[in-house]
Amino acid sequence: QVQLVESGGGLVQAGGSLLLSCASSERTFSTYTMGWSRQAPGKEREVVASIYRSGGVTRYADSVKGRFIISRDNAKNTVYLQMNSLKPEDTAIYYCAAVERGPTTLRTNDYNYWGQGTQVTVSS
Repeated sequence: QVQLVESGGGLVQAGGSLLLSCASSERTFSTYTMGWSRQAPGKEREVVASIYRSGGVTRYADSVKGRFIISRDNAKNTVYLQMNSLKPEDTAIYYCAAVERGPTTLRTNDYNYWGQGTQVTVSS
């Protein structure tokens, strides 16, 4: 069972930045495509960024493209989400997700493993 633990959430003003981290206990971390998703109150969960096993390919939802950057450090079994130019509509619980040997994907159902989430609140 892959365990994922997110950190780095918090309260930030609009226009600010936050860096989320997700640490995995999985020793074969580099074989997993990783994603970041979010769920706002009353809305469905959406995957906003995905990164391939080697880190060489990334994909973003239109809502965050140009503002968020996903990256990974396979030596540290960690994936990151740098969030810039934050907007109040980015307020949500952010979840880390993983799928073994899959391509980059923004489909929620493609991921097999999920973290517990970290709250991000952007004030106007």
